[in-house]
Amino acid sequence: MSLLQISDLSLTIGGHAILKNVSLSVGPGEIVGIIGESGSGKSMTAFTVMQLLPRGAQATGRVALGDTDMLTADEDTLCHLRGNQVGMVFQEPMTALNPVKSIGDQVAETVMIHDRSSRADALRVAREVLERVGLPEARFPLTRYPHELSGGQRQRVVIAMAIAQRPALLIADEPTTALDVTTQAQILELLRGLVDDYGMGLLFITHDLAVISGLASRIVVMRHGEVVEQGPTSQVLAEMRHPYTRMLFEASSHRVTLPPHPDTRTPLLEVKGVSRDYPLPRRKLFAPQEHFRAVRDVSFTLERGDRIGLVGESGCGKSTLTRAILGLEEVQEGEILLDGAPVWSGHAPNLDVRRKIQVVFQDPYGSFNPRWRVGPLVAEPLHLLEVPPTGSALEARIGAVLDSVGLSAADATKYIHEFSGGQRQRIAIARALITRPELVVFDEAVSALDVSVRAQILDLMADLAAREGLSYLFISHDLSVVQTITDRVMVMQAGRIVEEGPTETVLMAPQHPYTRTLIDAAPRLPNARAS
Repeated sequence: MSLLQISDLSLTIGGHAILKNVSLSVGPGEIVGIIGESGSGKSMTAFTVMQLLPRGAQATGRVALGDTDMLTADEDTLCHLRGNQVGMVFQEPMTALNPVKSIGDQVAETVMIHDRSSRADALRVAREVLERVGLPEARFPLTRYPHELSGGQRQRVVIAMAIAQRPALLIADEPTTALDVTTQAQILELLRGLVDDYGMGLLFITHDLAVISGLASRIVVMRHGEVVEQGPTSQVLAEMRHPYTRMLFEASSHRVTLPPHPDTRTPLLEVKGVSRDYPLPRRKLFAPQEHFRAVRDVSFTLERGDRIGLVGESGCGKSTLTRAILGLEEVQEGEILLDGAPVWSGHAPNLDVRRKIQVVFQDPYGSFNPRWRVGPLVAEPLHLLEVPPTGSALEARIGAVLDSVGLSAADATKYIHEFSGGQRQRIAIARALITRPELVVFDEAVSALDVSVRAQILDLMADLAAREGLSYLFISHDLSVVQTITDRVMVMQAGRIVEEGPTETVLMAPQHPYTRTLIDAAPRLPNARAS
């Protein structure tokens, strides 16, 4: 018997076909994975199950949750089923949590709504379920707020809310995409344990084939709103009968060829004994000021033409070190030099140096003003130059840099919402390159992209390294990407660099236990053959 049975489901929104004859099932104690790129219909399938659809949506077919057809059920029935019989875990926990309510109250609220329990009873259940997901009250009081937790801990709270009523079916929509490898492994193990303990079914949605291959017993491959292949995980990955499945596999294991280093080796970025402290809240009114050391005595040199990776878990100090290198935060000890000049001069950032460094962030849409056209967005960093180009020279420079990243000069007149995620990241790279910087910092620049788009961006970076002699620092929690796009890698733990060296050497023969922990936690694609 199936907990969830979807049969010939089709969905249109505003007259546009979103889903086309989708059929799949999830049984008790079973983990089924839906894999596909953005726009394939994965999330819309989940939203149709939950009946969380926008106005104008029309669904046909059958979506049976137990004995209830979700497409014909009235709103009272749906409200009872959501949370009681089916729970959902979303990708970004901070958007799923209320920032002004404690974690205990948020989990308890779920219980009170469905069981009409007293607050005391609901808090007791919240305490129990939070402990089950790895947040015991002794270490994580119910009075804590979401901002006081790490990304992985916040995701555990969201999972606790979803399972508080012991639903028969749990839907997890990209729940580990933004997490580092060890935290991701912990969340995947938690979900697997919940399935085993409670006998619930799990529908796991992702674009990461390596993640789903080690978790799900069955895989459903979706493209353009249709199921193109499904079956037991081992069979699908062994046969890969549909070309799209093969494409996903090849993109997930994509490798690029980096150009050789230039013969002349000269230091570009020098980080010497850098430490960065943050003040902690005083425990008492007149207590002495205490500090937390986020970066501890870090030293390394990036030479011209170097492509260096920096890896580590969330909270290891990667972002703090990045802000210091970019000249956005002053360090308490040590110094940072670019081309021999200090990033900070006295207690102020050195603007002459800042002109020579640019950055590409994880979320291109969040780093752009949506009211500006692409031309002004790309040209924005030019204000750093002593004599910025104007008129036809400015237009020519914008067109040239857009062309260098695989776009066209005509794209300068469009708005950012008119582009796909991969195209937006190309625009972000164009913005970083327009000042012709000496160094580019890529901060989790491909972690949110589909595997095929990620492969395109990595190819672009390798091409830029060959054509432009680009030097970059690539910050990521994804070891497979770091292995692809860097020559050297540094591993950071608790603010220190614990291992560094040639990328292949470090990742194939790690010397530090922490490096081995990161490698062991990373999901791997099985050996597969295409028929």
